[in-house]
Amino acid sequence: MAEASCPASCGELIQGWISGGEKLVSCPIDWFSTVEVSSGLATLSNQRPMMRKALELTLKQLNIPSAESQQLKIDFHSTIPVAKGMASSTADIAATVAATYRYFQCDYTAEHLASLCAQLEPTDSTMFNALTLFDHNQGVVAAQYGSMTNLDVLVLESPIQLDTAAYHKVDHRHSLMSSSLRLDTANTDLADAIKLHNPNQLGRAATASAIESQIILPKPRFEQLLNIVEKHGLYGLNVAHSGSVVGLLFDAKIHDIEHAIFDMENLGIRHCYPHFHQCKMVDGGIR
Repeated sequence: MAEASCPASCGELIQGWISGGEKLVSCPIDWFSTVEVSSGLATLSNQRPMMRKALELTLKQLNIPSAESQQLKIDFHSTIPVAKGMASSTADIAATVAATYRYFQCDYTAEHLASLCAQLEPTDSTMFNALTLFDHNQGVVAAQYGSMTNLDVLVLESPIQLDTAAYHKVDHRHSLMSSSLRLDTANTDLADAIKLHNPNQLGRAATASAIESQIILPKPRFEQLLNIVEKHGLYGLNVAHSGSVVGLLFDAKIHDIEHAIFDMENLGIRHCYPHFHQCKMVDGGIR
């Protein structure tokens, strides 16, 4: 038996047309998908379809006959909301690939793991320890910026579900390229913020990317949420650029997030985002 866990993401810190192509930096949080691979008859009772595909792809990489997959059982535990832009599918796939490598006592790198995930679907960068600028379509690392784990994230979960794969089939290139200069600036600001460990600058970069995302996939009550950030002096907000969640970035030791929640409830924002989850930003990477 072998086990692996991969974190969820509260959308992205930035995403758009950056340095000549579409890229993102995920926002990993302390919410995980855990997958166990063990010997036993393969069943569909406790797995998701992409998990089996991930296992079969890994066997192919390891030059193990595909028939072997029928002798491997997958079990998983995840409460990450699906189809909301929280990288639930990436967490499932990456954890399955890693658990399969561990089952066969084989080594892997995060870069290899990412490239395999991207063969199955556009993927997030949560399998990397560092905050990573990542081509989510090709599975290629553009840059790694380091760690930023002193942030709290209030995840605002919408009831709206989005088929991420279908979203990525739509050609958004014109809209993305129209924001490319602003996203290049946001990316530079984000890299500097992580290097300097400056949460205010990180929040500004994330907010700038979220504003540009409104052109393609607008979030309800967005202007009111910007006002909440300003009124309560929060670091900023980020969004799922191909999903429905929004994150408020703050420090629980500094900011009165309960007061911000009270204001959001009075404004009726909770009608659009009925579930609030208080999480922490964590390092990415497979556990």
